[in-house]
Amino acid sequence: MNPSELLERLARKHDVPGAQLVIQQGGEVAEACHGVTKESAFPLGSLTKPFTAALVLTLADDGDLGLDEELPKLPVTPRRLLTHTAGLAANVEQPEKISRRRWAARCRPDDLVHRPGELFSYSNAGYVLAGHLAEDVTGVNWWDAVESILLWPLGITPSFVTGPTVRKPVPGHSGARVIAEQALPELEAPAGGLALSAADLARFASQHNAAMRRDHLAGHPAGPYGLADGWGLGWAVYRAEGRTWFGHDGTGDGTSCHLRFEPHSGTVVALTTNAATGSALWQDLVDDLRADGIAVADHRPVPDGPEAFAAQAAELTGRYANGDALVDVTHHGGGRLGLVIDGGPGVTVTCHRDLTFTVPGSPATPGRFLPGRLLQLGGRTARPVPPPDGGTAQ
Repeated sequence: MNPSELLERLARKHDVPGAQLVIQQGGEVAEACHGVTKESAFPLGSLTKPFTAALVLTLADDGDLGLDEELPKLPVTPRRLLTHTAGLAANVEQPEKISRRRWAARCRPDDLVHRPGELFSYSNAGYVLAGHLAEDVTGVNWWDAVESILLWPLGITPSFVTGPTVRKPVPGHSGARVIAEQALPELEAPAGGLALSAADLARFASQHNAAMRRDHLAGHPAGPYGLADGWGLGWAVYRAEGRTWFGHDGTGDGTSCHLRFEPHSGTVVALTTNAATGSALWQDLVDDLRADGIAVADHRPVPDGPEAFAAQAAELTGRYANGDALVDVTHHGGGRLGLVIDGGPGVTVTCHRDLTFTVPGSPATPGRFLPGRLLQLGGRTARPVPPPDGGTAQ
């Protein structure tokens, strides 16, 4: 396998103008670039989260905070913030420009979408709060803390998509549209504000805190279906062919970045792309690497089995909410359901008898209904909204 030829072929297939690929295996490192240099920094989106988690873990190791100590005004702990089990909403619901300190001061127990520890629900807000905790402990802003405490010792020069930076990120692309600036508010920097190269990601994967890897959701009835097979303190957990891999994915405005590593063999695969189609490139890359003997783990649940009974599907209809995010579910006959997500265009999905389904797209988004009429879509968990008359949602 020639990594340069592989990346070139896949980048052209998926119309990706810029990409980097690093494959580390058996002590050897192969790097490839397409349309950029190996030093180019790509907006990481949610792949920022493991870095914020590593920052919090470093402070905990130094005794500056306790992973299992509840916050003063909110019944959540840093451990649950990092494992997406704290109960915060998926999104940061703050329309006005505001500092993290002021935003954190406004967080209330009544704002939680589920009881802490009850279930997994992917939360950007949880990582914003984790970033605020790091700022509160260190006395410096998140940008300075992550650079001086985490990246500088690794020899990584950071780039940030929001806030101060000296290393300008590459622009994103969505079709023919060039996205020069990411729309991420400064408030949300700890959840998605880093921009790095694939080589930076590989270096971080090789030298991070090993405590981040323990699966905190093993055997949990409401785990991270649709995103991963498990979750540690910042790392997602993936399993394939008897091996456990770790990593994270991240999408920005016109970017898609991916990282997987398997500690036992020391194998690392890092991909950065500056196009919305980069997620499809990643899936092809994983398939090609597997065919070449590198069994990269990737979570791709494919609902199968008999279609749900009409009566079974009809019971799932109604409105579901995770904070301000809404999903309206209607019955279209048999096991078919209509989903309208945040008022957008509706899609029709086929629900199976195990109550799993897939929302079409690139990539497709797995979803499922859980006992208690919970809806889990893309790792975000939503509860049914009672109708205005106080009756039972139908």
